[in-house]
Amino acid sequence: MDDAGAVLVLGGTGRTGSRIAQALTDQGVPARTACRSGSEVKFDWDDQQTYRAALNGVDRVYLVPPTMRVRFADRVAAFFDVAADAGVHHVTLLSAHGADRAPSVIDLAETEELVAGQEGITHTVLRPAWVMQNFTDEHLPLVDDALMVPSGGGAEAFVDADDIAAVAVRTLLEPAAHDGATYVLTGPAALTFAQVAEIITGVAGRPIRYVDIDQKVWIDGAVAAGVPADYTPMLQWLTGTVIDDGGAAPVGDVERVLGRPATDFATFARRNATAWTR
Repeated sequence: MDDAGAVLVLGGTGRTGSRIAQALTDQGVPARTACRSGSEVKFDWDDQQTYRAALNGVDRVYLVPPTMRVRFADRVAAFFDVAADAGVHHVTLLSAHGADRAPSVIDLAETEELVAGQEGITHTVLRPAWVMQNFTDEHLPLVDDALMVPSGGGAEAFVDADDIAAVAVRTLLEPAAHDGATYVLTGPAALTFAQVAEIITGVAGRPIRYVDIDQKVWIDGAVAAGVPADYTPMLQWLTGTVIDDGGAAPVGDVERVLGRPATDFATFARRNATAWTR
């Protein structure tokens, strides 16, 4: 282990953050979770007064940009102004698959450049594919036993959040070994949503069908359900990439970092079967 200081885990109650914090704690590494509520330390991207307290005594950061928005590079830049003074010397950034090809209206590439450009701070960038847990939480719920997502028949190498967290932990424990690396995190196989529905059928105990819903109808439904309207460029890009056959293909970075294969969707489904059983 390169370092013995505390790790700040932004989005500490989220899907990857909570796993990272627990794994670090289990290994005896002080981990401080931070988000707007429900964490050890209050952290609000829109309130720069919360930055310094969250960073006090921290030397490494798991950085999750502001969620449900597409413009956030200015917040990340302000955060680094404080982080440098606080003594942070490594950041692991949660980005997204294909960030370098994202539309300019989405600040993914700009944020990666910000992280890479910090003098005296090592960095690692994680670019995960669509996360398998989308199918077990409120992001992609079943509607009348149907999985409804626009895809045009395109495939995606869905990745397990446990694998994302495990890679992140490795970079936070051994920052020098992963400095400057960009890891594309995927599952071992690209699956269509119809294939996902078939796998879920096998563990749910009832037929689950796939409906290739119109992209605009799906996005309008997400906004009606509470997703901010100004987040629609992200939804258009994420689904449009799959529709255009540009979804994530399998990449071996999970195995290269962890020394074991990435979790396949069938294993994930068996492990989480209760999410779909009645």
